[in-house]
Amino acid sequence: MSIGMSCFAVNSTNVILLKPTVVDSPLSSRNRILPALQKLLLCPFSFPKWGPLKPLMEATLPGHRTMNPCPVWEQKSGCVYLFFICVRDHVTERQQIVSGRNAARLCFICSQDAGCSWSELRDLTEEVIGPEMKRWATFAVGPGHGIQLQSGRLVIPAYAYYIPYRFFCFRLPCKARPHSLMIYSDDLGATWHHGRLIKPMVTVECEVAEVTERTGYPVLYCSARTPNRCRAEALSTDHGECFQRPALSQQLCEPPHGCQGSVVSFQPLEIPHGYQDPSGQDAPTIQQNPLLDRSLRLEQEAGTLSQSWLLYSHPTSKKRRVNLGIYLNQTPLEAACWSRPWILHCGPCGYSDLAALEKEGLFACLFECGIKRECEQIAFRLFTVQEIVSHVQGDCTSPGRISEPIQN
Repeated sequence: MSIGMSCFAVNSTNVILLKPTVVDSPLSSRNRILPALQKLLLCPFSFPKWGPLKPLMEATLPGHRTMNPCPVWEQKSGCVYLFFICVRDHVTERQQIVSGRNAARLCFICSQDAGCSWSELRDLTEEVIGPEMKRWATFAVGPGHGIQLQSGRLVIPAYAYYIPYRFFCFRLPCKARPHSLMIYSDDLGATWHHGRLIKPMVTVECEVAEVTERTGYPVLYCSARTPNRCRAEALSTDHGECFQRPALSQQLCEPPHGCQGSVVSFQPLEIPHGYQDPSGQDAPTIQQNPLLDRSLRLEQEAGTLSQSWLLYSHPTSKKRRVNLGIYLNQTPLEAACWSRPWILHCGPCGYSDLAALEKEGLFACLFECGIKRECEQIAFRLFTVQEIVSHVQGDCTSPGRISEPIQN
């Protein structure tokens, strides 16, 4: 059973990977699947170096299985919060949905030293969900990564199977429908709350990214899995407390039953020098890679240049989970602006997670793949923004910097 995975950057030199691993259980005769941490150290002028694989024994609750790791890095304190759910043993998600009886707990552990050591587990179920649990048949966070907004808010993507109807005092779990939502903290992780469900569309696993307009106003973009053969997109102007009505993106297809996908935002350009604009006034000149010149000019002429771009990873077939693609969106607040995908992996593929290392101009993608099935192995790839733009414009066929299974 897959428990999900995550890929995120803690600083300019460390990428932390979280993936499933099997460990001996001291409490049971059966082995257990736990998230395991592995670091990738980016060294200037040399190949990246893999650290050892370390099972996170702290991420366990007796009588429960750990699933859906979803970390977020708080940049001010340097603390990593690793969220996950602990589900009662032998209870499936389907059983919870049918019965309307939740068996999941919302938990996290945290690290002050980039994952070298971890705190004890903290159960947030009552604090965050409380009495609303009566209307949640089940829920989960991630899998993937959370983000910290410009405001300092920490955001963890999640979804819940909501039971909207009751017959007298009886719940009607047959009417339970999944909706995405955000779990957030405004005090650097001391207390946590949940936002409103994204309705009315059925949405499940999601990820979010903060994008900035030319005016500097931040907007939270949400990309969510649906069973509708297209990805759902929604925007929030209040830092994820509530989202506008979601819309289906015809450019981003979903296979039958959908699949998890990942999204990250990044600043594509630097502005260190000066030039004279048409009015004769000195203004900052955008120093850019030559590959970006043409698209930049078109955006400037149209007046729609965004300060943030989006990357999105997901299987590219409408029929099955195959051919993992990387999509680029240079104007994320406008409709239908996704590029055609750059195929990062040909063949069966599944869940994925992206991480951006903006100072280095690098991106990391952790993904499920295989030869016959999508869950045969977990692979990792490192690439640059120049490669992305070249591939989506059809100008380059070279592979990414790293394309290999994860080393154990």
